[in-house]
Amino acid sequence: MLASRPKQHVLRALRRSHTSSPPSSSNSSSPASSSPPSSWIHLRSVLLVVASSSSSSSSSSSSSSSSPVSTTRGHLHSPWSRRRRKHAVQPKQWRSLFDEDGRLCDGGVKFLKKVRSGGVHPSLRAEVWPFLLGVYDLKSSKEERDAVKTKNRKEYEKLRKQCQQTYISSEKTTQITETCESNSNEDCTDDGEVIDPSSPKNPLSTDQDQTDNLKPSEDGDGSEITCKSETESSDSDASEESDDMGPEKPTQETDTTSSNTGGKTLNPYRSESFATWQRIIRLDAIRANDEWIVYTPSQAAVCSTKAHELAESVNLKDYNHLEACRIFHAARLVLILEAYALYDSEIGYCQGMSDLLSPIISVVEDDSEAFWCFVGFMKKARHNFRLDEVGIRRQLNIVSKIIKGKDSHLYRHLEELQAEDCFFVYRMVVVLFRRELNFEQTLCLWEVMWADQTAIRAGITKSAWGRMRMRAPPTDDLLLYAIAACVLQKRKQIIEKYSSMDEILRECNSMAGHLDVWKLLDDAHDLVVTLHDKI
Repeated sequence: MLASRPKQHVLRALRRSHTSSPPSSSNSSSPASSSPPSSWIHLRSVLLVVASSSSSSSSSSSSSSSSPVSTTRGHLHSPWSRRRRKHAVQPKQWRSLFDEDGRLCDGGVKFLKKVRSGGVHPSLRAEVWPFLLGVYDLKSSKEERDAVKTKNRKEYEKLRKQCQQTYISSEKTTQITETCESNSNEDCTDDGEVIDPSSPKNPLSTDQDQTDNLKPSEDGDGSEITCKSETESSDSDASEESDDMGPEKPTQETDTTSSNTGGKTLNPYRSESFATWQRIIRLDAIRANDEWIVYTPSQAAVCSTKAHELAESVNLKDYNHLEACRIFHAARLVLILEAYALYDSEIGYCQGMSDLLSPIISVVEDDSEAFWCFVGFMKKARHNFRLDEVGIRRQLNIVSKIIKGKDSHLYRHLEELQAEDCFFVYRMVVVLFRRELNFEQTLCLWEVMWADQTAIRAGITKSAWGRMRMRAPPTDDLLLYAIAACVLQKRKQIIEKYSSMDEILRECNSMAGHLDVWKLLDDAHDLVVTLHDKI
């Protein structure tokens, strides 16, 4: 029986199902030949790209009577119920929230309440998101924000210059490799000169340090190099970070990259070279879906010349089959993801991060502002991409506790299937419902979630929150309560029909396009009220 099968067998089955069926959408994972060597990243790719299409019967929501979330509310008033839900923040409302100095009135409390109740009007998102993502302080004036914007732009440009330097190094290494391959019986120097193997000039027989700055990858791919500056090789040992760093995201003042400290060197990378990250970034950028197009007319109308120029500037390849707007979008993904890989070299790049960035660059058209919004987003989300899985395990454990606290019957059934660790919602956790909700609903959920996190970060979650806070206090884990609510909505099917974790996993992946974000938040509200203090 599958319920008694060890979890390792379940994971093998997932790998087999992934390799035996072709990807069904533009979000498919990169080929094995292009994936990083880590088995953990391979497993993540399997879970992120399970086909989302399924029969409508298996994805239809169970009736409200089958879900304990919707039967025990009584007098509770959710800000996300149909009766109480407010409209998104409108342009006129947004302008009225500022004083003459450009500061948000009352420290941003009214602003956060409005966003939390109904989200943000699409035309305002590019202005509002920097506040929600911590780019700007809630109490900052317009003058202070302008200064921050100027400083951030300079730092972003430094990161991009470093990325451009790696393009030059990569091209030089490729030329050397091609020269050596064409002279298979001879060796080459760093500048492509063919030399005799016994010659004293042969770097392989003398000082290996001569080739440190253009170091071929271990898998033999001559185009992959370890990104190092010329001044780094002498002190790289002293700057090597510990492999067991804590989970906290480096702040802008931390010595994560040279752009943050004014230095001229990059940290050495422990698990993957920068060139590996670049290759995966380009593959994922090309495969990014086009759901955003209808929501961003200005970017959808980009001319072909501009799109191709940007693509060439970031060494994007194999994009001729895409329309101009998708080429432009892919090139912007490369720009910002490469810069982030340098900014946070502990995380670098992992598959799934492009899913989180794509909506941001669709809304924020300035690359520097989009980058810093992504940095703010990743302060929480970066834990999803740690190779040690600490962040993922913590979040899955919270989802498991919520389900156990709300529905012991469902939890016992999951235990019988050896699925009580809630591994079947892995994808929802990693990319924050991006694959399960449509574009607009994803942004609504994220805005509500960011409003909670901003309220906590600003320390305005107590008396200032008033009655709304008493009903459902802001929480850093609102996403996890929504995921648990999603599972509880399917409790009847899970208990009566499913006898393995594989079946539950397929059900969760088939939810894409069939969820109502406000119903999820409404159900999550009840879970927060009843379980927040216990969890």
